[in-house]
Amino acid sequence: MKKILTYILPLALSLSACQKQPQTSASDTSAQAAPTEKKLEFIKPIEVVELALPESDKVIMKLMFRNGSVTDPAGKQGLTYATANTIMSGGTQELTNTQIQEKIYPMAARYGATVDKEATVFTFAVHKDFLAQFYPILKGLVLTPRFEAADFNRVKSNQQNYVDQVIRTSSDEDYSKKALEDLMFRGTNYQHTAQGTSAGVKAITLEDVKNHYRNFFTQGNVTIGIAGSYSPEFLRQLKNDLKGLSATPASLPQVAQPRKPNGVEVEIISKPSALGSAIFTGSPLTITRSSDDFAALMIANSYLGEHRKSYGQLYDKIRSTRSMNYGDYSYIEWYENGGGNMLPVAGVPRTANYHALWIRPVQTAEGLKDQYKELSNINVGHAHFALRLALREVDKMVREGISKENFELTRQFLRSYNKLYIQTPEKRLGFLLDSHFYGRKDYIEEMDALLAKLTVDDVNRAIKKYWTADNVFVTIVTDDSEAQPLADALKNNTPSPMSYSNVVKEGLPQAVKDEDAQIANFKLNVTSVRVVNTNDTFK
Repeated sequence: MKKILTYILPLALSLSACQKQPQTSASDTSAQAAPTEKKLEFIKPIEVVELALPESDKVIMKLMFRNGSVTDPAGKQGLTYATANTIMSGGTQELTNTQIQEKIYPMAARYGATVDKEATVFTFAVHKDFLAQFYPILKGLVLTPRFEAADFNRVKSNQQNYVDQVIRTSSDEDYSKKALEDLMFRGTNYQHTAQGTSAGVKAITLEDVKNHYRNFFTQGNVTIGIAGSYSPEFLRQLKNDLKGLSATPASLPQVAQPRKPNGVEVEIISKPSALGSAIFTGSPLTITRSSDDFAALMIANSYLGEHRKSYGQLYDKIRSTRSMNYGDYSYIEWYENGGGNMLPVAGVPRTANYHALWIRPVQTAEGLKDQYKELSNINVGHAHFALRLALREVDKMVREGISKENFELTRQFLRSYNKLYIQTPEKRLGFLLDSHFYGRKDYIEEMDALLAKLTVDDVNRAIKKYWTADNVFVTIVTDDSEAQPLADALKNNTPSPMSYSNVVKEGLPQAVKDEDAQIANFKLNVTSVRVVNTNDTFK
C-alpha cells in the first residue's frame, strides 16, 4: 500500500500573497485497508496534514474522523450525523452554545461539521490574532462536549424534519440522487443518507450520541489538517490535546460496494404535483481517485458533461439543441450538493464509487398538454426520450471513444479547471486531507501530471473498461399522473418520439429530426421497472 511521507507541495497555480508556497506533511502511515477486510482497526499516532502559509491572516483547522454514516448501527441510521451536529451545535462543559456565539462574534470565527458516508469533518476558522482566545472553545467542543438535552433535541428535530419532509419536498433533483443511492446500495451500510432514515432518527437517544462519540470520535481515528499562519508550538499543543479523545480503537465496518445492476433497473417515485421528471442514473465503478486511470475518466466525463458546463455532449443535445430542461451532466464520483455548488467540494471522500448522469427535470405529459394543444394525445412526457438520449451517448462513447481533437481540447480545459478547486487555503487543505484518505499526497497536482501524460488511446481504453449503458440503475421522481404510463413505456421499450411544439419543430434542422428518430427507437436493456409511492421512501 502507498505510504504518506513528509513532502513539499508544489505550487499548482498563481495565488495571492497569503497563499505562498506551502509545506504539507503527514506522519508515515499505511493507506486505508482494502474494503474486503471485515473491519478496520485504527490504533496509531495522530496524523497531520499541513499547509503552512506564514503570511496568511487566518488559521484553518480541520479534524477528519474516519467514521461517517457507515458506522451508524442498524435501527439507528443517522446516529453519526446526530452526534457530530450535537457536538458542534451544542456547548462545552464551561460554556453554553449561546455563550460561545457571544464570545466568537467579535473574532469573526466560525466552525461546523460535515458528515458523509465515510468521513466526518469538523472545521474551525479564526483570524490568527484571536487563535489563543478561540482555541479553548475548539478544545472544549471536541474534547468535552456539553451534550445537553436541549441541544440534542433541537438537532434531532431538524434531522427528523429533513428525512420526513425536506428530502421529499424541497428538490426533486436531490431527491432522485439520494433515491439512486438507496437503490444502488440497498441492503448495505451505504444505503441510507447521512441524515438517516425516518425510523432510525426516531430511535436515537442522547445516550446513543454519547456512546457513539466515545467509540468513533477517537484519537486513533482522526487526522489533523491545519493551514495558515500558526506556530510549531501551537500544532504540538493541538496534537497533544487531541490525545484526550477516547483511546478506544474505532472498529469500522466493511465499506459496502455498489450492487451490480442486471440490465437497466428503474425505480420511479410517484409524487403528487411534481413539476417534471427528475432523472439520475448510476453504474458501479471499480476505481476512485486512488487509481491513475481516474485521470483518463476525468477527460471522458468532462467531454460527456462536466458539472454546470454548457459544452458537454449531454448539455448540448438535451438542453441547447432540444430545449428540454435546464442542464445535463456526468459524474465519476459523488458530487456534494450539485444543485448549489459550482465546483467540487472537499470532505466527502468515498471508496465506493459509480458513474452517474444527472438529467435535470424534463416535462411530463400533463405539463406539455397544458401548454400545447397539438400535444393533447401524448401519454408520456420527455423522460423516456431523455433517458434514451443520455444512455445512447454513453453507449456511443463506449463503442467509438472520443476524437483526438476533442481529447486535446478537453484535456487543456481540465488542466486549468481543476486548479480552480483550490482557490482558498481552506479548499486547498480540504483537498489535501482527501488526498490523504485516498493514499495520495496531492490529488490536484498528481492528476495534473497524469493528465499531461495521457493519450487519446488511454482515455478510450478507460471508457471501454469502466463505462456501460447496458447495466445501469435509474431513479426518476415524477408526477403521479406520469409514473405508471412511463413505467409501462420503459418495460415495453415502446418507441418514444420527441414531443415538440409546432413552433419548435418547424425550426429544427433535418439532422436533428433524423437523430430524434434514431433515439426514439434506441433499445434500452430494461430488465425491471418499479413504481414507488413517495411516502414509502427513506423509511
